[in-house]
Amino acid sequence: MSIEAEMRDLESKIEELKKFSKEQKIDFSKQIEELEEVLKEKIKEYSKTEIDAWGRTQISRNPKRPYTMDYIERIADDFVELHGDRLSKDDHAIVGGLASIDGNGIMIIGHQKGRDMEANIYRNFGMASPEGYRKALRLMRMAERFEVPILTFIDTSGAYPGLEAEEKGQAEAIAKNLAEMFGLKVPVIAVVIGEGGSGGALGIGVADSVLMMENSIYSVISPEGCASILFKDSKKAPEAARSLRIDAFSLKSLGVIDGIIKEPIGGAHRDYDETAKNLKNAVVKEFRKLEKIEIEKLLENRYNKFRRIGEFFE
Repeated sequence: MSIEAEMRDLESKIEELKKFSKEQKIDFSKQIEELEEVLKEKIKEYSKTEIDAWGRTQISRNPKRPYTMDYIERIADDFVELHGDRLSKDDHAIVGGLASIDGNGIMIIGHQKGRDMEANIYRNFGMASPEGYRKALRLMRMAERFEVPILTFIDTSGAYPGLEAEEKGQAEAIAKNLAEMFGLKVPVIAVVIGEGGSGGALGIGVADSVLMMENSIYSVISPEGCASILFKDSKKAPEAARSLRIDAFSLKSLGVIDGIIKEPIGGAHRDYDETAKNLKNAVVKEFRKLEKIEIEKLLENRYNKFRRIGEFFE
């Protein structure tokens, strides 16, 4: 069993013991303290190990990681959620609205997953339909009209692949977002906070600055999907993850992203407040850089940034 798996197992035992203690009104504080001490030692041990791409993939999928709304609650004030694409319906897999950060207006848009099965069904596991991407584009256009910057949070395994989504123009909706985001005349920052999967991520990912949380991933395909196609065996996902170089450090070295936001030891789920503080500081710093650039130059830089991805020399 990996250290990460051992830590998850210890966390589950601690939670179960706390719940049982409360329900049965039995004092298990000593046993809980002992388990928490073991967990602390495991965290220290974990901090000294080198985490590979597959390890970061597992952390990025931890259901206890902070999601878009968790960050909004901690870094923004006066958030007003806006709903619907004005064409069909409101897609709950993408949330967005106007807010302020340190007194400055901002439009925040992001994928939203659920904590339990009921919430995940409501949020469609963070996999947006065409209505979600059209809602996101509507909010981006609104931000441009009001001349406020845009912050997007990426956290999806991919766009919803169902028949209904295809019938309603999933590919067209994402493609339109890509095209129009290149022309938005306001600063745009995208942060990959968990999984950044395929076109589902790119649909709100064209930005002047793309940042990643330390234990997030960003890829054209999941490790399991890649392994199934290339190796005909999904069990080779760890090998595929390393080959894809989907972790933040690899992508930073390749020039795909612009910065990495540090997480607490063991992952963002271990301290929401510290993680949100690190994210806010990084985002505010980037916006201060971007606001000094003339709009025409900003658009030119945005275009060139994505044109450079994939370049190679022989």
